[in-house]
Amino acid sequence: MMVSDTVSRDTVVSMNYTLTDNAGNILDASQGEPLEYLQGHQNIIPGLEKELEGLKPGERKKVTVQPEEGYGRHNPELIFSLPLEQFGGQAPQTGMVVQLQSPEGAMMATIVKVENQQVTLDANHPLAGQVLNFDVEIVGIRSASTEELSHGHPHGPDGHHH
Repeated sequence: MMVSDTVSRDTVVSMNYTLTDNAGNILDASQGEPLEYLQGHQNIIPGLEKELEGLKPGERKKVTVQPEEGYGRHNPELIFSLPLEQFGGQAPQTGMVVQLQSPEGAMMATIVKVENQQVTLDANHPLAGQVLNFDVEIVGIRSASTEELSHGHPHGPDGHHH
């Protein structure tokens, strides 16, 4: 397999990262298990992918991503209510994440309120509307295989897993 020395389209990039909000709270981190993604194939948010272009293994970069290039602005239209009976015998709890079927396909939503036989849900990404601060270290870069390119994401060392 060809080895590329910079982050560029069609390379599989391994990176360690820490994601914090503007208050410095850690929202996510790779925690010693580097994240692998396929550059140029929208495996990661656009604002981060763009800023990593051209980096080499061992390089670090701090990247601030605005909501428009992250998980989008918070959309009030993605907050809606459903009748409690649509949840079958289950007792929905505030904070639970549920998968719903919509005309566009499956979507995830967080239950924000349960009252008066109504369940209020928010289908915005939990990080929508937030400025995201990444501290990234590029661990490794390699050229993607033909199969990885056709699937649009990297496969682990053991091959194909979905």
